[in-house]
Amino acid sequence: MLNVRDLHAFYGKSHILQGVNLSIGEGEIVALLGRNGVGRSTTCKAVMGEVAPQGNVEFKGQQIAGKKAFEIANLGIGYVPENRDIFPGLTTRQNLVLGLKPGQKDGQGRWSIEDMFEMFENLRKRADVEASVLSGGEQQMLTMCRTLMGDPDFIMIDEPTEGLSPQMTQKVAELLQEIARRGIATLLVEQKLAIAMDIAHRVYVMGHGQVVFEGTPDDLRQRADIRKEWLEV
Repeated sequence: MLNVRDLHAFYGKSHILQGVNLSIGEGEIVALLGRNGVGRSTTCKAVMGEVAPQGNVEFKGQQIAGKKAFEIANLGIGYVPENRDIFPGLTTRQNLVLGLKPGQKDGQGRWSIEDMFEMFENLRKRADVEASVLSGGEQQMLTMCRTLMGDPDFIMIDEPTEGLSPQMTQKVAELLQEIARRGIATLLVEQKLAIAMDIAHRVYVMGHGQVVFEGTPDDLRQRADIRKEWLEV
């Protein structure tokens, strides 16, 4: 689905990504782990075209490095940034409708507004109120659901459980698993090791702008040296 090879990215003169390699298959949940500042979010932005990438980024066999973000989105990539960008003056329902691609109608893809309301009853209850009054957890749900309304084949989700209660964190985990069941590939950037290890099929660990470990969650559980050097505080 997605293959990234020798990916580099810069902020000014700062060399943030220094040859990142990773791949994600159809319906696979892949966790991208690491401490803050190692380049996990920049990896997502480089794939999405929000940061100029240098290297190879192939999506379904097509080179997308150098394309604009809206072009990449139209090819079937969804992106949920960590800052929970919603339209606060619009209702929950209107925010969901804005996730549809041009010409797409509700229910034409793998997801419908009713799907979102069934998974998250709180969104149904607040369907016709301004999104600004939603809690932080509800806003996170809305951001993820709005992205899914565009029916992506691959989705990148950056720190979805940050600041959420245990109950809302569990809801996020259930949604990620449902995304995989519907054949959508997921790159999950996550600070909480437990949730990533529970739901991911494979994990990458980043350090200093490079991938320093690749394997299954069980592989990582057996590598105390990797966890100590690159993950634990």
